[in-house]
Amino acid sequence: MRLEPITWERLADTLADRLLDLKPADGSLWPRVAVDGAPAGGTGELARRVSDALRLRGRTSLVVATAGFLRPASLRLEYGHQDVEAYYSGWFDTGALWREVLGPLDPGGTGRILPDLWDPATDRATRSPYVRLPPGGVLLLHGPLLLGHWFPFDLTVHVRLSPGALRRHTPEGERWTLPAFERYETETDPAATADVVVRADDPRHPAWSG
Repeated sequence: MRLEPITWERLADTLADRLLDLKPADGSLWPRVAVDGAPAGGTGELARRVSDALRLRGRTSLVVATAGFLRPASLRLEYGHQDVEAYYSGWFDTGALWREVLGPLDPGGTGRILPDLWDPATDRATRSPYVRLPPGGVLLLHGPLLLGHWFPFDLTVHVRLSPGALRRHTPEGERWTLPAFERYETETDPAATADVVVRADDPRHPAWSG
């Protein structure tokens, strides 16, 4: 895959311009975008940059983090605090993401989204109010391991780190999750699956697939 140097600002602007013309293939009124990648890749920052660029273009968007849809600790930590299999397939409440975020944006949906559900710090429901995304508004869902669930995304962006960069940029206390990302590469091949690939080995000098 050929990658070209780009700045984060220009990347956000380019993606925002692409989203202005994006029409969901299933007839939905809301473009749904995945910004996929390990936490060390800074997917949340990229999603927020794109959201800001859309706002400047007069388009509403909503940034949602999968970290707000973790399962309760009793479920995700059932097999210990560092169980790789649980992290890979059981930490994130994909059912709640379907029900509260993606389902309301189906064709004929209400556009009424719950932006987060669970606070991992308190291990309690967040009780955040619902947000209504107007027709034409863009969902920017960011987080790890997003491309293996058949979510109905209209554009997928994968922030890629080489194994060495992923290890360097992942805090020591979270490096136990690295085998999960190795498995994700093998089973999902996000760099080949995503519509746009961003390489962020050096966060000062990103590159992208165009």
